[in-house]
Amino acid sequence: MTVRTSTATRDVPVRRVALEPAFASVPRHFAADGDLITSHFIAALSALFPEGENFFIRSVKHYRDQVTDTRLKEQVSGFIGQEVVHGREHGAFNEHLATLGYPTLKVDRLVGKGMRFRSRRVAPIANLASTAALEHFTATLAELVMTSEETRQAMGHDAVRDLFLWHALEESEHKAVAFDVYRCVGGGERLRIMTMKLVRYSFVVGLVVQVLASLARDRTTYQPGALRASWRRFRRQPIVSRAVWEQLKEYERRGFHPDDRPTQDLIDTWRERLFGSEGEMLYATAGATSGATRSA
Repeated sequence: MTVRTSTATRDVPVRRVALEPAFASVPRHFAADGDLITSHFIAALSALFPEGENFFIRSVKHYRDQVTDTRLKEQVSGFIGQEVVHGREHGAFNEHLATLGYPTLKVDRLVGKGMRFRSRRVAPIANLASTAALEHFTATLAELVMTSEETRQAMGHDAVRDLFLWHALEESEHKAVAFDVYRCVGGGERLRIMTMKLVRYSFVVGLVVQVLASLARDRTTYQPGALRASWRRFRRQPIVSRAVWEQLKEYERRGFHPDDRPTQDLIDTWRERLFGSEGEMLYATAGATSGATRSA
């Protein structure tokens, strides 16, 4: 079958980053103005990433030997390398959050058990379809992080913004890799679309439950007026806007491809801003010595 892709121009570099030292200064309510819900929402997202990334890697790696396009095969290697580093850095962040009272490590263990069970029991093509759908989730959130100053400012602490900006850049760089592998190995439109319909609701519901459970463990939640004031602020955030929901739904259109939303200009901009000669996060590429120039 013909696979519509931009593999000829897509670059998926693996970078060596080391953000863990900066996490030590992240306070319990690290979001802008110490916002309660935003802090727990970001922590909940981070808790999903290490084992989520491992699931993505397993799902794509299963089909790597069936990929015949040389460029796509190179990008699969880049995808795996980037996801490994994402999982490691979010794992370090989650460990710090756990010391502050967040249930991030418990969530990580539960997600790991669930994802490993799924990898064993569900057909590989269905796991790959789920990976491609969830990659659209992360690409949508990544685009929001890179385009919305309000979203970046809401993260509060510099180390948290650095973590999610770097992650957003690389999610955009590899946003179509799992999708192209799915198409390359014969994944069909019906399974792809039905998977996203299920994922779009189940992910949001699961995340809401996770945030509520996390808030229930926080004494600040029970201070008079704290939760209500935080909710008023949070509900105005772009991340819970109708526009984001509609962008997620785009995936369910027949014939959709992640490159239908061009983001190369965004990628070029943030590569320069984060890793250019005067970038905010000067880390060397894989194989070289790494070191941050921005303190948190």
